[in-house]
Amino acid sequence: MVQKLTLGHSPDPDDAFMFYGLAKGLIQTPGFEFEHILQDIQTLNERATRGELDITAISIHAYAYVSDKYALLPSGASMGDGYGPMLVSPKKFTKEEVAKKKIAIPGTMTSAFLALQLWLGTPAKEINYIVVPFDQIFQAVRSGKAEVGLIIHEGQLTYQNEGLTVCEDLGAWWKRENDGLPLPLGGNVIHKRFTPEMRSTVSRILTTSIQFSLDHRPEAVEHALQYARDMGKTLADQFVGMYVNHWTLDYGEKGREAIRRFLGQAYEQKLIPHRQELEFVR
Repeated sequence: MVQKLTLGHSPDPDDAFMFYGLAKGLIQTPGFEFEHILQDIQTLNERATRGELDITAISIHAYAYVSDKYALLPSGASMGDGYGPMLVSPKKFTKEEVAKKKIAIPGTMTSAFLALQLWLGTPAKEINYIVVPFDQIFQAVRSGKAEVGLIIHEGQLTYQNEGLTVCEDLGAWWKRENDGLPLPLGGNVIHKRFTPEMRSTVSRILTTSIQFSLDHRPEAVEHALQYARDMGKTLADQFVGMYVNHWTLDYGEKGREAIRRFLGQAYEQKLIPHRQELEFVR
C-alpha cells in the first residue's frame, strides 16, 4: 500500500531544482507518493505552526516555533555562504539610517527578518516595517511605500536592474561576524507523528532527489526555469548554485553549528521565546 505525503516548498528555482527527480518521477520512492504543495515561505512557515503538512520547507527562524511538531531533515538546507538576504534602497544608507527607515520585509517568520533584527540589535517591535510578498518588495520601494527593501530569493541577483543599491548583505555580515559560518536560511522538516524509521526512509528519498538533480544539472535547471521570475537560464543556474550545493546534501557539523549560533544569538537577544535543542532525523 502506497502512503501519500504532503510536501510543501516554495515556487522558486532552487526548490524546483531540488525536487526535480521527485516531481518528474525519475527516482524510486518505494511505498510513498508525494503531493507537492507550492506556496511562499511565509505561508509555509505559518502552516508549519499548525502542523498541517507532512514535510515542508521552512525558515530556520520558524523552526524556533515548530520544533515541538517537526524534526529537521539533514538535507534540503538553503545556506547563505558569504551572501544572503540584502537590504536595498535607491541610495545607500548606513546601519543607523536604515534603523530609522520604513523597511519592506518578506515575512515576520523569515530568517531574513531575524537576521535583520540581529544586525540592527533591535527587536521586531522597535522596527518600522511592512510585510510585503517577497516578489513585490521592489515595487514597494519604487512606489515609496517603503524606503528600504529586505530582499530574498532571486532579487539578490536582479536588484541592480531595479536601480537599487545594497545597504548591507546580511549573509556577508553574518559570515564576517561568526567565524566564517554560513547564514542558515531555510531547511526541510518532517512531522514528528511519523516513526523515526519512517522519517529516516523519507529523508533518504529526499536526499536522493537532491543528488539526482546535482548529477543531472542541465535538465534540472531547465525544469527550474519555469519558476525563475525575471531570470534567464544563466542567472537561474547561478542562483541554483548559490542555494543547492554541498550544504543542501547535508548540513554537516559546520552547518549545524551555524543554526545553533543563529538561534542561540536570537534567544540571547530575546528575539525568540526559548533556546532551541536541534533535533535532526538520523
